[in-house]
Amino acid sequence: MALLAPLLLGGCLFSPGKFTSELQLFANDQFAFTYDGEIQMLALGKLAEMANNSDENFVAECYDADFDMAECSEAEIAEQRAEWDAGAADRHAEQAREAEKMRAVLGGIDPANPEAAQEVAARLERQRGWERVTYKGDGVFDVAFAISGTLTHDFTFPTIEGMLGANAFVSVNLRDGGQVRVNAPGFSREQDSNPMLGGGSLAALATMAEGDDDEGMPQIVTPEGTFTIVTSGQVLANNTDEGPAPHAAGQSLSWKIGATTRQAPTALIAFD
Repeated sequence: MALLAPLLLGGCLFSPGKFTSELQLFANDQFAFTYDGEIQMLALGKLAEMANNSDENFVAECYDADFDMAECSEAEIAEQRAEWDAGAADRHAEQAREAEKMRAVLGGIDPANPEAAQEVAARLERQRGWERVTYKGDGVFDVAFAISGTLTHDFTFPTIEGMLGANAFVSVNLRDGGQVRVNAPGFSREQDSNPMLGGGSLAALATMAEGDDDEGMPQIVTPEGTFTIVTSGQVLANNTDEGPAPHAAGQSLSWKIGATTRQAPTALIAFD
């Protein structure tokens, strides 16, 4: 619960898994964007189950004179258990407050509801661009998203109706002078160092899942894929390893995304 709540309330609701994504930017504000692959919604699956069952996780802790962990006596266990039981009402009240905050972030969806995943899928399927939404379990959706048209305003992916806490995988911002700034914060681990997350991070959760022998520990998908920009404009700046490459439509920029990718893909493109 201590790791989950800061992630959601700090604006880290979604994480990409295995994927391919492409953004096309052409003259006269024509654009197209696709995302094909996995998206994990961190509030669903076993994370919510762990939060709901957190009251069962009483463990007595005892220390010796050197403040090293020591085995507890029966009397110490009983004393700590009594204190734990005495604080049950306060813990339940705090859990209720956190659950209400989570529901607000999720647009009224209760992550503990067994039908929550289907409700999320239904919301996505009725939005334009979502061509496939299949729930795979443990908060992971297999999706296909494609949209194109005239870019007359800023664009962000993903967005879900009613969910104000959705974090951006890709954002496209229009600037004066025919310039377009592209950032892809969701395709990196930069959010792991975000102080707003209060110490909770995708990396911490993923490490716990990988090193835990308990099957009840949730599996956190890690980003693995490619993000490509194809454009007929002039690339003014980018942070790819190799820079622009020739393309039939003009130029292309490509980033290979993995678990160790810490710098978010970014580019600045200009059109006459």
